[in-house]
Amino acid sequence: MHGLVNKGLERFLVDVYGQGTWLEIARVAELPADSFEALLTYDVELTLKVIRIASSQLEKSEHALLEDLGTYLVSDPKMDSIRRLLRFGGIDYADFVSSLDELPERVRLAVPNLNIPEIAVEEIGPDEYRIDVISDFGRFGVILAGVLRAMADDYGCLSLIEWSSDAPAHETLQVQLLDGTYAEGRAFVLSAEAAP
Repeated sequence: MHGLVNKGLERFLVDVYGQGTWLEIARVAELPADSFEALLTYDVELTLKVIRIASSQLEKSEHALLEDLGTYLVSDPKMDSIRRLLRFGGIDYADFVSSLDELPERVRLAVPNLNIPEIAVEEIGPDEYRIDVISDFGRFGVILAGVLRAMADDYGCLSLIEWSSDAPAHETLQVQLLDGTYAEGRAFVLSAEAAP
């Protein structure tokens, strides 16, 4: 697992639950250091172990924890670079969802050796999409569900998102756009320097 993924998990746990909670999770998980290095690669089993321990320590299901991580990656001001990368996916939420299958390539432009799962998007009805996520990690779909919820808020769209999985490596998200102008979205400009 790329260190950036693990570092994102660490930052989420520190920012939301505190440094002390993170240090205890790192101790129980027997991390080689108190912190992940963004440029290193880690065994995926270590990442899964950290998730299991965090879930247990926080008395929160892994699913809820990972969905919260997805929301954090978009909504926390410290993670604005991720939000900006995602906002380039479309001028509105429907465009954004439709273009999710291009996300792995966009990510590789920013970080060439960061592999994210295969994503396939299919429009199955008016304003309704099916998103298939194929990954050895088997949890990216849950994180993506949190990202999709946060991005709906970012665009000011009301949407219904349902997650399911028929195999560890295959997750499916059903996204239904209920109201594209439900609320005022967050401001977004192309230039990071011009952003408020």
